[in-house]
Amino acid sequence: MPNPSAPSAGDVAQATATLAQVQNYLHTNPSVADVLPLLAELLDEDTGVPILLGDILRNAARLIAQEAEEESDNMHLIVAGLREAAQDATDWHVLHWDVQRLHARAGEPAGPSAS
Repeated sequence: MPNPSAPSAGDVAQATATLAQVQNYLHTNPSVADVLPLLAELLDEDTGVPILLGDILRNAARLIAQEAEEESDNMHLIVAGLREAAQDATDWHVLHWDVQRLHARAGEPAGPSAS
């Protein structure tokens, strides 16, 4: 498998801008039916934000630990903090099931393919 290209800071900024767009859209009080497809994508159990963010933070912790020139208490705290945040983010994947239940309640097909 070829190495993926490194995203630019601009790519990451675009991703966070898209999340901010969703946030702003939700402030307009759209219908739940309009929001469910967005939530399904955001919270997908395999590719949603919680899983991706957890993996990103876990890998960042690994890289920082590998490249640390010194084994200081401060460095250990940083790595531990990233790992703890990674686990917390990954734990949010259970929200996927709440979206599934909302779809079922609305009588709509669930999941990203439903959009």
